[in-house]
Amino acid sequence: MTLRARLYAFWVKKRPKSLSTTKIIALVFAAIILLGAALLSLPIASRSGVSCGFRPALFTATSATCVTGLVLYDTWTQWSGFGQVVIISLIQIGGLGFMSAATMLVFVLRKRIGFKQRLVMAQALSVSDMDGIVNLQKTVLKGSFFVEGIGALILFLRFLPEFGVVNALKWGVFHSISAFCNAGFDIFGCMSPGASLLEFQSDPIVLLTLGALVVIGGLGFVVWQEIAEHHSFKKFSVYTKLVLLTTFSLIVTGWLLTCILEWNNPGTLGDLSVGDKLLNGLFQSITLRTAGFAAIDQALLTEGGKAMSMVLMLIGGSSGSTAGGLKTVTFVVLLLFMASRARGRETVCVYKRTIPQGQVLDAMTIAFIMIALAMFGGIFISATSPIGFTDALYESVSALATVGLTAGATGSLSIPAQILIIVYMYFGRVGVLTISMGFLTGDRAEERFRYAETKLLIG
Repeated sequence: MTLRARLYAFWVKKRPKSLSTTKIIALVFAAIILLGAALLSLPIASRSGVSCGFRPALFTATSATCVTGLVLYDTWTQWSGFGQVVIISLIQIGGLGFMSAATMLVFVLRKRIGFKQRLVMAQALSVSDMDGIVNLQKTVLKGSFFVEGIGALILFLRFLPEFGVVNALKWGVFHSISAFCNAGFDIFGCMSPGASLLEFQSDPIVLLTLGALVVIGGLGFVVWQEIAEHHSFKKFSVYTKLVLLTTFSLIVTGWLLTCILEWNNPGTLGDLSVGDKLLNGLFQSITLRTAGFAAIDQALLTEGGKAMSMVLMLIGGSSGSTAGGLKTVTFVVLLLFMASRARGRETVCVYKRTIPQGQVLDAMTIAFIMIALAMFGGIFISATSPIGFTDALYESVSALATVGLTAGATGSLSIPAQILIIVYMYFGRVGVLTISMGFLTGDRAEERFRYAETKLLIG
């Protein structure tokens, strides 16, 4: 163990509880949301010049900061240029993490990054070791702006001939950031309010560009760094290999299942050409991984399509990325554990490596919490709002996994249901990303004694 790693372990064990990094991150995220809500509640933020009120502003600010995409109002119709700038700023800060914005300022001012700042930076990026954390943060900033810039340029060139320089520039920048950060906000409401990407169902440039941005943003910052350094799959760590293989497998699986379940559904893929069916099936599979853009009407999905969509939404993207959800590697660990137990094995192995039993238990804990919260949310929403259980569960999973897709239920949410969705969006971004890191990398409770074992009937 390096000296820096030892200092990190010592700090985690001895630091005052009031300086807990997870608490700092949670509180700063909350402060950013409240600041965003205050700005969005100003009359200047609304297109009509009349304040929308604090609760809708809080809902929108939470959705933007937590890169979810659920909205009570169409973004273009409700918010002025000032309001849209506030929203995209919240998305950028929330997607990359507030420490990225703070670190960028430190780099510009050429200030020294202290030990405490490195610790918070590591937690914000879901990294348990501070070795190379500054270089990783630089990679995150440079890589993010580069990818967003390329995406914005492609979209700008696509929109320029048809919509003019101003709209092309605005739409290119806004949607590139929104897609890369897996936020799902759009400002295409001037063409069809609330329709998201339905106007671009037959546009491969728009859908494939946004889809690529979503996938890149959802891979995770650590994976970026390894790809940039090694350029070879054989040299990647076990974690990066699992992320890449799982991401590819889930996209292909979701693509095939979407096409199978929705191929003849006139409300979604049924009336499209074969090429457009394949294109929209692929985009649906990608956007379900916490992006939130909708190229087909989610309310008209078949029951099987909605069920499959909820599973993919719950899995989400990868750790330390702009995506939310249970996380890809957590899902793989659960599958490997079940496969091992089915064979009667005690250990979980992958790529000739053994996964620690503690991490397996952590994966099971997070999965149980997410599923339990999703089910409770579905029940609560359907009980308090005029919404069927399937659509209510869809809304609950979408908020908890910070996806942003809706089966048309968001506008019908009761006030208690709106509050629950706000809490779920916050937990889905801050809780799973940071609060869970507290028990995944923090001290384990000391077992002072152990009771005698007892045998139970299982199964």
